Amino acid sequence: MNTHPYWRAFMAASVVPTLFTLVVLSGFIVARFVFQIPVALERVIVFPMALVPNLFGVWNMFYLWLGPQRHLPLGFHGALLPFILAPAGYALATCLGFLTLGHEGLVWFHAIAVPYPLFATGFLFALVVYYLVWKHFVGFFNQVLGIA
Repeated sequence: MNTHPYWRAFMAASVVPTLFTLVVLSGFIVARFVFQIPVALERVIVFPMALVPNLFGVWNMFYLWLGPQRHLPLGFHGALLPFILAPAGYALATCLGFLTLGHEGLVWFHAIAVPYPLFATGFLFALVVYYLVWKHFVGFFNQVLGIA
């Protein structure tokens, strides 16, 4: 019987960002409609909601495909994913005109300036978060589905 390990690997990893995105989307909706905070959600949320869960799933399938010859633990494997997501997000944001490079930092929506040191700190924080999420949550779902 074929147990479809790659399909299970995709589902195990994609559930984590899908649930997180729903929480973030709920927070944005409450901020916009309850507290009347002007948040440009429509232009920003499409990339994470559409691409990130699928990339998590494909990245976990790749981890499973590597098999016993893999040299990295699951947490480190997941921490490599921001090195793919950040350039893809940057390319999409600049093509759509949301993000421009300034002399002192990144400028979002021609209004919000993020200095480069703050961006680098945020990227390092994202690496730590991705490591922990992959080690604990994706690893847990991999064990539950029997592919760990």
